[in-house]
Amino acid sequence: MIVFDPMYFVILAPGLLLAMWAQYKVRSTFSRASEIPAKRGWSGRDVAQAILNSNGLQDVEIEPVTGYLSDHYDPRHKVLRLSPDVYQGRSLAAFGVAAHEVGHAIQDAHNYAPLGIRNAIVPMANFGSSLGMLVLMVGIGMGLQTLAILGCALFTAVVIFQVVNLPVEFNASRRAREALLASGIISPAEDKEVGKVLNAAAMTYVAATLTSILTLLYFLMRAGVIGGGRNRE
Repeated sequence: MIVFDPMYFVILAPGLLLAMWAQYKVRSTFSRASEIPAKRGWSGRDVAQAILNSNGLQDVEIEPVTGYLSDHYDPRHKVLRLSPDVYQGRSLAAFGVAAHEVGHAIQDAHNYAPLGIRNAIVPMANFGSSLGMLVLMVGIGMGLQTLAILGCALFTAVVIFQVVNLPVEFNASRRAREALLASGIISPAEDKEVGKVLNAAAMTYVAATLTSILTLLYFLMRAGVIGGGRNRE
């Protein structure tokens, strides 16, 4: 039988608190930077297209997508999808986010190894996130340690994905700022504000990674693998 365990929140507290702070930070930073018009006067779509062209990536399409900060690059279809505030936006916030997503397209074109690894792990991470927790809970509830450990092993794919994702995201942000400056789309003074937007976004990935690691730690404790817990068959 599975009962409420306050230790879950004790162990995950650092990750959860960091995640809440990161979400607040990225929203507030993006909101502030959205009020700062870029001197170039382009839209986020214009910025993305210019960087794609300068890197010879004519095969990448740009499409608008609904949602708030739902921007992403789809490597399977070679499509860059930008949210309304970024696609149409003419602020430094829009410039930074659009350039960041193009950074992923550049990684894809250059066969950036961590991106390839991350993309390969996605199916396993999705599988481990859903089934892993179910298997773990069933194992704990029935007192079957082997089953609980299997659940932990499945969830490990989520942790691996998050860890690999960190260098991918940081590298995309670095490429974005370099491309914006090298092409003269933003000035060095504007780069400072763009950097704040990208750094705030990066903290959400750090928080996700920490949370996944702490979650796995808790699962291992509940499975009796570490901490002297007991969940024997």
